[in-house]
Amino acid sequence: MSVIESYKIVIIGGGPGGYTAAIRAAIKGATVAVIENRELGGVCLNRGCIPSKALIASAVQYDKMKHAEAFGIKLAVPPVYDWTAMLARKDKIVGGLVGGIGQLFKSHGVTHYQGWGKITGPNQVTVIDEAGNETKLKADHIIVATGSRAINIPAFPIDGKRILTSDHLLQLAHLPESILIIGAGVIGCEWASMLSLLEVKVEMVEMMDRALPMEDPNTSTLIEREFKKHKIALHTKTKVESISGGPSGISAKLSSGKTIDANQALVSVGRAYNTQDMGLEEVGVELNPNGSIKTGADMRTNVKNVYAIGDVRGEILLAYTAVHDGSVAVDNCLGKKAAKNYLGVPSVIFTHPEVGSVGYREPEAAKQFDVAIGKFPMRALGKAHAEDEIAGEVKVIGDKKSDKLLGVHAVGVHAAEIIHVAALAINRELTVTQLGELIFAHPVISEAIMEAAHDLHGHSVHLAKKRG
Repeated sequence: MSVIESYKIVIIGGGPGGYTAAIRAAIKGATVAVIENRELGGVCLNRGCIPSKALIASAVQYDKMKHAEAFGIKLAVPPVYDWTAMLARKDKIVGGLVGGIGQLFKSHGVTHYQGWGKITGPNQVTVIDEAGNETKLKADHIIVATGSRAINIPAFPIDGKRILTSDHLLQLAHLPESILIIGAGVIGCEWASMLSLLEVKVEMVEMMDRALPMEDPNTSTLIEREFKKHKIALHTKTKVESISGGPSGISAKLSSGKTIDANQALVSVGRAYNTQDMGLEEVGVELNPNGSIKTGADMRTNVKNVYAIGDVRGEILLAYTAVHDGSVAVDNCLGKKAAKNYLGVPSVIFTHPEVGSVGYREPEAAKQFDVAIGKFPMRALGKAHAEDEIAGEVKVIGDKKSDKLLGVHAVGVHAAEIIHVAALAINRELTVTQLGELIFAHPVISEAIMEAAHDLHGHSVHLAKKRG
């Protein structure tokens, strides 16, 4: 149990925030150790972003093949999807990327400890492996990057068989014929889209008044319209009061009085923070009321030389903001002065069609500005027709007085990619006019952003003249 090594920075957690912070610090000359009790890459790479997007890509490809005749292609036999093969493809992708992180660690001289990390002193972290063996590390600076997990709600006792989290869905041997999804947030809506493309009967229950309640209301309207086309039944302003065994598998009683029978249920209603049994209380690290770690914009906690980044801070639960947080923390560990800058952070959702958004939602903007709105439908784009993906539109929000670009919201094919044009514009504080003046290539889906910016001023040449 003696101290075997000293490091400039010890990072607890090897997810997107932790592993990128480690490599960044090593590039800058620091000695770095990363402690991870599960797989490198964290939830995002192993149980979230990457595996779900691999399966979504398979589902979209299957849907494309079902409609191959729209592209002038006649298949000899109707397409049939193989869920087992889809899972194998997903696992191969994830395995390759996880192995890549290990190779990057070796390349940059980052030391990886497999085990549980616990802060056991102001400058000390203890690693506890599966066998219970302890290794003590000295650290000038400690970064906590332990992330979050699916929240456990007593009313929905998760058993991994009938009542599931998204983790369980990624490992299902067979897809159900029907599923109830509790929560129409990002995770719930992505799974609803994917499963419906694979011909699973989907019903969703959301206690708020619309799907994707954190997005712009116009986005919710468009996604709900597409859900209806895909025969996804959505029950808003409704709670699931209880779940019990049913004739098909589960039976859910709703606050509306309705009962939903399905084979299985997916619970996707929030995240809890991984701050337990890490020694945080013992060394005096202050937590927020919800259990997340309290930090400043510089990622520092109230304890000298202890930082926290990513989900565990409880601010924005996204892999890419965790990466940004890690960069800020590393700079401060190495003597620079850095602070977070979330201006222009995009949100992307891999429903079908995709969602991309950045900046203010219209209700928020209207509280502070006299807003002007521009919109452009995907069906007015030549490229959207070429891809046979004409659903959705782009919405631009600006300030009438200053012409400041306040927000951009896209629903449609490649929305998760094209939104970064708008993200850069907001980050650089451009006006709506300046965004519209950018010369876009043709034909591309991104043109919808330019056209929506023009429409805000009534200048879109590809929309009929507005009357009145």
